[in-house]
Amino acid sequence: MLTSEKLLAGANVCFDIAIPHAILQAGRDGAFSLTDLDGQNLTAEQQSKLALDTHSDADNQVRLRPLSVADLQLINRASKDNNTLMAALLVQKSLVEPKMTIAEVNRLPVGVLQFLANQVNEISGINASEEQLQQAAEEPLAQAAFILAKHFGWTPQQIGELTLGQVLFNLKMLRQANAQQS
Repeated sequence: MLTSEKLLAGANVCFDIAIPHAILQAGRDGAFSLTDLDGQNLTAEQQSKLALDTHSDADNQVRLRPLSVADLQLINRASKDNNTLMAALLVQKSLVEPKMTIAEVNRLPVGVLQFLANQVNEISGINASEEQLQQAAEEPLAQAAFILAKHFGWTPQQIGELTLGQVLFNLKMLRQANAQQS
């Protein structure tokens, strides 16, 4: 049997993730000249600071930590159905090294942000296959939670605080009310 200490220990683990060179190089195959936002060619010193000069995966690594339930709740509240902001917050909250502000994460190339967000989901156990999602949706408790949320406007947190007996009682009362209306 797992102990709470063992379950919680996973939150303190960090993962060194190599960003594939192809993602860092995207659109930079040598056919283009590199300029700044004013159209001025980048100096050799400026180009040496770019991640696209790295040739080994060891040079392309970042350190990520899995997100906790509290992290996800905060991110969900802050992003309010804005997927771009959600991805940026996922990455920013997970990044251990290099530490970045949300403004810095928002300046990342989209491909790098998408790759890192997928990695955060993977190490946090968030990625689920279509089959897994379908199985979860077919679970009686998930269906009950959906019905209660839809009818009463309860949040997942409020439903999560109900006992099984309370869930069943509310469902029975809803069925009776629907039968009387019919």
